[in-house]
Amino acid sequence: RIIHTSAFRRLEYKTQVFVYHEGDYYRTRLTHSLEVAQIARSICKSLQLNEDLAEAVALSHDLGHPPFGHTGQNVLNRLMKGHGGFEHNRQSLRIVKLLEKRYPEFDGLNLTWEVMEGISKHTRDEENPVTSDKKVRFPSLEAQVADLADGIAYNAHDLDDGITSNLLDLSQLRKVALWKENEKKFDEKYTGLDFKLKKYQVVRSIINEVISDFCQATLKNLKRYKVATVHDVRCAPIRIAGFGKNVAEKNKELKQFLHKNMYSHRKVLRMEFKAERTLEGIFKAFIKMPELLPESVQKKSEWGGSLERRTCDYVSGMTDRYAINEYKNLYSVDEGI
Repeated sequence: RIIHTSAFRRLEYKTQVFVYHEGDYYRTRLTHSLEVAQIARSICKSLQLNEDLAEAVALSHDLGHPPFGHTGQNVLNRLMKGHGGFEHNRQSLRIVKLLEKRYPEFDGLNLTWEVMEGISKHTRDEENPVTSDKKVRFPSLEAQVADLADGIAYNAHDLDDGITSNLLDLSQLRKVALWKENEKKFDEKYTGLDFKLKKYQVVRSIINEVISDFCQATLKNLKRYKVATVHDVRCAPIRIAGFGKNVAEKNKELKQFLHKNMYSHRKVLRMEFKAERTLEGIFKAFIKMPELLPESVQKKSEWGGSLERRTCDYVSGMTDRYAINEYKNLYSVDEGI
């Protein structure tokens, strides 16, 4: 049901870090979701967990992401201040519960509550579709796996894309433990290995290292806290799924490096500035003149919620390309109507 939705297909043209037209090589929300699903399944297979559940959570976790990545989320959250805000996990839930209309018997996709819980990431009590029991602190192991697989995929493919785009300085990257240690393996094993080939192998090796550590640390936690049931997982004193201390610190170092050297790079910031202007312009135009919205969005009975919420639903569902063209159509006298 998830992969057949229009929301899933639109992920192909939604930004990960680079705007969709920057190049065919770079990741999009769609390729990211597929990579997260693959990593989540691998971990679940090793831990003998429900692979299908983790995959369903992984494939649906980014359905609510707006165009232009996290910049889009920040812009919409600011514009929706006083109207409930905007957060992509909650929007993913709204999509699978209400906005996707593919079946005559019900709105949404009628997914299991385990999948819904995983999508919500258990960030707020009101988003927990399982229980209001305050003792329940964490979601299922499969949901925890999918959540952390998201971070593993992020780091790995942003390394790949950052090197390919020349946003990352290799001399600085080689000071980061995860990269330095794994590159050293291939420098010792192969003499004069082509860097492009070595890059793929180093990224692959990093993924293998963090997955292996993740599985070992999670198994230790299962034994340490004597987890025997799903309820034990939900009420444990800590998140059962996670990394060991050493790899957790290395992961943190890599994230900090990427944030400083890639996500804050001038080229990326320029794209974010354009994205902010584009989304804000579209949103404000529709609020000022709702007649510009499609009829289905104008009809409150079909989508529900205030004008601001329905406009937010519509704008957040746009792809990067559609949003750029819509902005041109609204504000450029040279564009067609």
